[in-house]
Amino acid sequence: MAVFQAGRFALPLHRTYVMGILNVTPDSFSDGGRYRDPQAAVAHALEMARDGADIIDIGGQSTRPGYTAIPPEEEWARIAQVVPAVVEATGLPVSVDTFYPWVAQKALEAGASILNDVTGFGEEMLQVAASSQCGCVVMDPGTTGGDICARVREFFLDRLQAARKLGIAPERLCFDPGVGFGKTLEENLALLAHVERTKVEGCAFLMAASRKRVTGAPCGNPPFQERLPATLAAHTAAILGGADMVRVHDVKEAVQAAKMADALKGA
Repeated sequence: MAVFQAGRFALPLHRTYVMGILNVTPDSFSDGGRYRDPQAAVAHALEMARDGADIIDIGGQSTRPGYTAIPPEEEWARIAQVVPAVVEATGLPVSVDTFYPWVAQKALEAGASILNDVTGFGEEMLQVAASSQCGCVVMDPGTTGGDICARVREFFLDRLQAARKLGIAPERLCFDPGVGFGKTLEENLALLAHVERTKVEGCAFLMAASRKRVTGAPCGNPPFQERLPATLAAHTAAILGGADMVRVHDVKEAVQAAKMADALKGA
């Protein structure tokens, strides 16, 4: 049975795992500013754990469309207390959402088990990962044109080869097609509907559409906080197509939907 290996955690890919989002930022697109205080952040992580989250994904920098990058020192200052506190409080695998290798290294030293890089793990980030046993969420950063599923799969295979050269085993990789990043609505919908065309054998697959524009556009663009039904529909389709994990804001509802989708897959 395939597994996703993230440090001391081995997650057998026989069911869907739910990654809860913990944004320690003032400007994230749907919940910016709510969990900037370390105590509030830990409290929310514990709430997500009680609701059934399998992984907590901590981000200190918004990557919403049109974002302005902050320096790595500022990003780390936002999450430096939160990462070890969430590791200790929840006992769950903790992922850190960063594209800065320096922040990634600090996060691993603070107890994180997974690195989540929206820029797709360049050489320096791969070097950081290779120096540990962490799991790696490798996202396609996105360009449009051509057959989107084929292009994303080609990117994944390139990153798989680069990781292998540094001794990073396939079971440590989890690929994310980057819905909402540098892609048209039609391309995002195709990626949600055709996971089987981008998934790489032997590696985990993450879908992260929670509250994004792709869940709003077909539904009349409701406010971000009112996109839960569309998010559940999008992620359910992805799970039935082969996704192993979903990254979500609304954990309790996502866990129930994932269990139902898993039951359908096993029927």
